[in-house]
Amino acid sequence: MNKLLIKICLLPVTALLLFSSCSKKIDEAFLNPNATTRVPVETLLPGIIGNFIGSSSAQGSAYGIANDGLYIGRYVQFWATNTALNQYDRMGGATGASDVLGSVWAMHYYGMGQNLGRMMDWAAEEEKWDYVGVGHAIRAWSWLTLTNMYGEAILRQAFDPDRLVFEYDTQEDIYAEVRRQAHLAIENLNKTGGNVSQANLALGDAYFYNGDVNKWKKFVYSVLARSFHLTNKGANYRADSVLYYCNLAINSNADNAAARFANTGITGTSNFFGPVRGNVGTLRQTRFIADLMSGVNSMFLGVADPRAPYIIRENTNGTYKGVRPTKGTDGLATADLPQNFWGSSFATTGAPGNDNPCRYIFQNGVQFPVITAAEIAFMKAEALWLTGNKPGALTAYIDGLNLSFDFLTGTPEFHNKVPAAMQITPATRAAYLANPAVVPTAANLTLSHIMMQKYIALYGYGFMQTWVDMRRYHYTDLDPVTGMQVYADFTAPSGSDLYPDNNGKLAYRARPRYNSEYLYNVAALTSIGAIALDYHTKEQWFSQP
Repeated sequence: MNKLLIKICLLPVTALLLFSSCSKKIDEAFLNPNATTRVPVETLLPGIIGNFIGSSSAQGSAYGIANDGLYIGRYVQFWATNTALNQYDRMGGATGASDVLGSVWAMHYYGMGQNLGRMMDWAAEEEKWDYVGVGHAIRAWSWLTLTNMYGEAILRQAFDPDRLVFEYDTQEDIYAEVRRQAHLAIENLNKTGGNVSQANLALGDAYFYNGDVNKWKKFVYSVLARSFHLTNKGANYRADSVLYYCNLAINSNADNAAARFANTGITGTSNFFGPVRGNVGTLRQTRFIADLMSGVNSMFLGVADPRAPYIIRENTNGTYKGVRPTKGTDGLATADLPQNFWGSSFATTGAPGNDNPCRYIFQNGVQFPVITAAEIAFMKAEALWLTGNKPGALTAYIDGLNLSFDFLTGTPEFHNKVPAAMQITPATRAAYLANPAVVPTAANLTLSHIMMQKYIALYGYGFMQTWVDMRRYHYTDLDPVTGMQVYADFTAPSGSDLYPDNNGKLAYRARPRYNSEYLYNVAALTSIGAIALDYHTKEQWFSQP
């Protein structure tokens, strides 16, 4: 049809009107693919926000943190595969022509990428400063998420359409850009003139903060707090900055940053971990989290956690067991094998027809947290503890515990899915918090208390930040007070359980996305050592002294 249209329009004509008509048809039929097609900024923001967790598009799907979280969750032992010797259970990195662990890269540079830049540019022209501020807030979060996962990345030359290859920048430079973007976000979110409108912002922000700029500001301050939480940087660690931004950040569950879903039954509109998406069928809870919740872990020995049925699954014996990475069923008796995350038997990998038996973040339409108040409270507790303010640290620690409980019991989609007999009651909660093994005196509070409870509070959704935490403590660093591991009883893969390419080292980063870098940008990859098979074991700047 297009060829016919061209032929017709090339016929000799004498009427200018007819000639103009033909030209218009050609322009409509053959739009310049390099030209910017302007669309309302209100229509761009939903897709950009959709990239937080797991987007879906014709060019590719699952760009966002959730798809990579399937693998990062293995590194931090949120879960393991139900079969033996899985590459990522063994802390292996992506190999060959694989885009595994490349979803955050694609989210940042493609899914958000130019779309986010254009939204901010057009919003500025239209004096929609709230959209500009939200754009910078998302860019700050995205840069931080990107570099925490990959280390060195493309910063200065990013989003340059005239380049075919790109040079890499340091993680320290990217952290500086995170803060620059965050301050631009606050500057624009504070503007009230022009065409700023909560109702109009809500048109594009319906599935995140519904146009509430005050919540977006708290989101930005939370990102800033994360960016300063560089506990390994010695004299450059600025606990005062962490505390300053924590106090301005998300301190109430009402302000939690969470992506929400229309859940229309179509894959792209539902939660990435729900049965409709079918992505967690082979994953099972680990022994590490099951022991933490059931009083077997040495840190909270003998203390059963009433949050257990909310975040992990029981077995047919009514107890909580898990598997060790690389071990398959790990020798557990059939009745001790945990249910899968959708409430089916351990052996079942297929998704159920509905999410009636599903709980927590493993439902189709449930919110998926990005940053929660509990995380901020535990971050504050750690910063206070490191400065020697143990009474303040204990207060923040207790706040984190209460926020974790409130998040689970105060979210109807979580609480109502737990069988009545297993639900948290005021009595079970009070008894847990009164136990000195859980809430010690200020003098007896340790890093292990703080980091282990933060691990529990972020279980399931906070895989990215938990991986940052565990790498800060090199997985098995010792608590200076107890002389035991900060992450008590955590056993990283070793020997034949560790992936051969690791050369005896643990995972500290992901390699850049294969299909955008290893095909076209090899010289730049070579310059940062990313061609090496053990590149994923190279320590990150933030985890080094």
